Amino acid sequence: MCFLSIFLLLLSPLIGVLHVQAAGAPAPAFKVCAFNLHRFGESKSKKQDVMLTLAKIIVRCNVSLLQEVQDSGQKAVPELMKTINSFDRRHEYSAVSSERLGRGTYQEQYVFVYRSDTVTLTGQYQYHDKRPGDVDAFAREPFVVRFKAPKTAIKEFVLIPLHTSPENTTKELDSLYDVLQYVRKMWKTENVMLLGDFNADCRSLPKKDRDKIRLLTEDNLHWLIKDNMDTTVRSSTTCAYDRIVVHGDAFSRAIVPFSAKPFDFQKEYKLTEDQALVISDHFPVEVQLRDAASRLASSLLPLILLSLLLCS
Repeated sequence: MCFLSIFLLLLSPLIGVLHVQAAGAPAPAFKVCAFNLHRFGESKSKKQDVMLTLAKIIVRCNVSLLQEVQDSGQKAVPELMKTINSFDRRHEYSAVSSERLGRGTYQEQYVFVYRSDTVTLTGQYQYHDKRPGDVDAFAREPFVVRFKAPKTAIKEFVLIPLHTSPENTTKELDSLYDVLQYVRKMWKTENVMLLGDFNADCRSLPKKDRDKIRLLTEDNLHWLIKDNMDTTVRSSTTCAYDRIVVHGDAFSRAIVPFSAKPFDFQKEYKLTEDQALVISDHFPVEVQLRDAASRLASSLLPLILLSLLLCS
């Protein structure tokens, strides 16, 4: 009798969750993505086929970090947003951009494109190096954003992007650890994801340098894109340049297992290598967040097991 009463009490919310999901469509996947667009500017924005393919890729994600955006005339990003919102009318898309970043005349922007009907931008911050005597640790300093996503298991999270310089990858990745600590303290949060084209493989990151990088040696950081994943379009390269890293066990548990991977748009859209390279020389990387309902269901399972022990 004890077992039956406790079991039914604990199981009833789970049954309710499953009933709601079974009665209608399954909960849509919530994806966070990072994509190096490879010199995206006004020239590329005038190619309609390229823009359509970019829109197809970007609308797969609730939040997309775009890198290598070189929009000095401020025309390419508005044109991209126009294409995206025309292509997918089921959602509303907005964008937030960093200042132009870079040493010398070569400069880029970080751009976050997000579904404003599923997430809310609650903060943004352009990081500048805080360490005395080292004011240029990054070629492109991180543009940090915070989102509220009430239908996900994590509810609210911070994204720290970085596109490293290939010649300075080791130093930049290690310095990114300082950015993480600064942002955690500033916004009093543990739910932080670091993502972007880290150049974190092959010649840009020799194996002998890996133990020098706190981002790699810290136990509380989970690298979701593994070393054996190829994030490059060219068949002549096999490198995991683009990465997604989450901080803390809570954020790690909010990730759908095995969902972190590159998206091979060349294969998906049946493009030749040359056609794909016009889009970018990188594949986007993506990860799926658990929804709030699945978190409830998974949290009840240990309680159900405990009820078995108490009533045995």
